Amino acid sequence: MARPPDLVGDILEGIDALLLFSPSGAYFERAEELEDTAIVVVATENAVGADAFVELPLTFDDVRERIRFGVEGALSEGLVVDGDELGCAVPLFGDDIDTVTRTKADESRHSGVYDLFANSRGEPGVIRDVFEVAIELGKKGQKGKPVGALFVVGDAGKVMNKSRPLSYNPFEKSHVHVGDPIVNVMLKEFSRLDGAFVISDSGKIVSAYRYLEPSAEGTDIPKGLGARHMAAGAITRDTNSVAIVLSESDGLVRAFKGGELVLELDPEEY
Repeated sequence: MARPPDLVGDILEGIDALLLFSPSGAYFERAEELEDTAIVVVATENAVGADAFVELPLTFDDVRERIRFGVEGALSEGLVVDGDELGCAVPLFGDDIDTVTRTKADESRHSGVYDLFANSRGEPGVIRDVFEVAIELGKKGQKGKPVGALFVVGDAGKVMNKSRPLSYNPFEKSHVHVGDPIVNVMLKEFSRLDGAFVISDSGKIVSAYRYLEPSAEGTDIPKGLGARHMAAGAITRDTNSVAIVLSESDGLVRAFKGGELVLELDPEEY
């Protein structure tokens, strides 16, 4: 007769690496005793002193999103390789690991979300808040109509130096930060007008209505994307910022970093 440990063993049979999400010290010590299996810790900090560690800079309530982020991080950091069979041990119902699942490291499903959040100058929570504003705008539009928007996050001083105002700056003497529900409503309202939003590393809204002026020469973006995307690519090439773009024409949200498109998704599927 099969026992529960046997069934769990079947799930993890033949894995190349075991990803432990926020493990306790005791759990990590037990995992280290496994033979022929690489151990990768995914957590907000490396409290257990793991040799292979992926920083989890955001809180993911959705376990599936947490696992996907951890797998992408392990791929980006070279801790696993494309095609590796992975076991994932995660907390689901409490603070301790209580759930085990299996997946595969797949470069073809690499969305770029790890590099966007974990290796950017802007605070990960700020990038997430801006991302969610763009997602909600993509779903609902402005007064029922599709809109486009461009948010530049991080390295605000350089971004301001490489741009000029199109109109008055409603945030010039304010100290409001993205993530505040009232401020997010303001961002959505101002999105119907031309120009980019400039947001500091810590989330302060520095300006709206900015015309970005970096040279587009040498910026390689996919064919079919317009001036807003070209400006996003160019400004992130010339500054240490990330840019999040909502396309008015196709409704997709795209993120640029280092002059390249790193993430593309449909708000309706997010």
